[in-house]
Amino acid sequence: MKTFLSAWAVSCCLILSGLAQERVPPNIIYILADDLGYGDLSCLGQEKFETPHIDALKAKGMFFSEHYSGSTVCAPSRSALMTGQHTGHTFVRGNQEVQPEGQHPLPDEELLLPEMLKAAGYISGAFGKWGLGFPGSEGDPLNQGFDVFFGYNCQRLGHHYYPYHLWDNDRKVMLEANAGAAKGTYAPELIHERTLKFIEDNRTRPFFCYVASIIPHAELAAPAEYMARFSGRFPEPKPYKGYDEGKEFRTGPYQSQMEPRTAFAAMVTLLDDQVGEIVAKTEELGIADRTLIIFTSDNGAHQEGGADPDFFDSNGSYRGHKRDLYEGGIHVPMIAYWPGSIAAGSTSDHISAFWDMVPTFTELAGVPTPGTIDGISMVPTLLGKDKQPAHKYLYWEFHERDGRMAVRMGKWKGVRYNVLSHPDRPMELYDLSMDPAEENNIAAEHPETAAQIRTIMGSARSESEIFRFGQQKAEKTTQIQ
Repeated sequence: MKTFLSAWAVSCCLILSGLAQERVPPNIIYILADDLGYGDLSCLGQEKFETPHIDALKAKGMFFSEHYSGSTVCAPSRSALMTGQHTGHTFVRGNQEVQPEGQHPLPDEELLLPEMLKAAGYISGAFGKWGLGFPGSEGDPLNQGFDVFFGYNCQRLGHHYYPYHLWDNDRKVMLEANAGAAKGTYAPELIHERTLKFIEDNRTRPFFCYVASIIPHAELAAPAEYMARFSGRFPEPKPYKGYDEGKEFRTGPYQSQMEPRTAFAAMVTLLDDQVGEIVAKTEELGIADRTLIIFTSDNGAHQEGGADPDFFDSNGSYRGHKRDLYEGGIHVPMIAYWPGSIAAGSTSDHISAFWDMVPTFTELAGVPTPGTIDGISMVPTLLGKDKQPAHKYLYWEFHERDGRMAVRMGKWKGVRYNVLSHPDRPMELYDLSMDPAEENNIAAEHPETAAQIRTIMGSARSESEIFRFGQQKAEKTTQIQ
């Protein structure tokens, strides 16, 4: 446990003692889709399938039209979410693997959101994909403040929808129905059952439920009844040939899928149904009016395992996909629903990002926010009571693909690619108010703005021993089982 956490918790308790009789902090359910594009929701333009439950959430809640993910890939996006720091400061800045299962761990001294919420009496559960520390490491969810964990510790093994095992807290649970090449247990359904049980079990106390779905990340696979809804609806010109046997089978590389478009639509439909069931559970338990539900995605649409985001127009008008720092890679939908507290059918153009969740949730819980974060609380926007402070800028860095950097500063967006091999590469500059598709680089017309953003790129980041920009190496550590 963090060496300074006890003292920090004492200060929180002193503050809370004066508030305990005045307010009850809300439950928080944060639903994180995996690689869902901005245009994959029918309320945002998807025409080839429908997402009625998420659409209803948007109609009854607040939609954030200018929200951004923590990164353009999984692990750093989640690290930004949990620490409240952007990828220039958060410890995990890339998808660094540890064999045979897991990713490089967050260090013990990192203070994560569930640890902060403990001071307000929250119980925290994580369900789905973790990716921030191999089993038993200091980055294990149970060692980072979560009381309950059920799902995939390793995001590489989270590629598979019929895995050989999941983790129930610190216990490896073998899924016998998936032995060999069998497909008897669709893991997202099992994880969803545990999510609903956690909500029901903790309905009388404040809880934080982190629903880190693996849908619709590749591989592309859905239960037969969902596949049947869409089979034959779409042309399938490119069946995906993957790994269906041998040592690569269910160890990370994707399995084959003869109907990838069908599978993708089926998967998002299942995700939509699960969102609907989570909302219904809060209503059934009579806790909807004291539960904040957030729905979003960890980055833009992917192109892996046979996925065809262009066919589905998954990123709408935005340029790029997962692993890009153009809008298509990091501009994600976000919906906030809290009946009686958030205005139904409202929309906000407040520019926000994953690292804003820590200060938002800690303010709602009534506990202090650490001073080392990059986020700004969005409570004024959510509740419509006070003036919302704005970011001076948002910053991202991406350590793959020869290095990429981006800054959002008001209406301006600066992007630089291949910065490792070309450190002096010129800035691309876009006016998103006029050019949200980032089609017209106007850096030459606005040299002062381009120079200002370049300065931010040099000052907005700190080095990390593990994730030193441009020197990140594959982790060869073997975990202790």
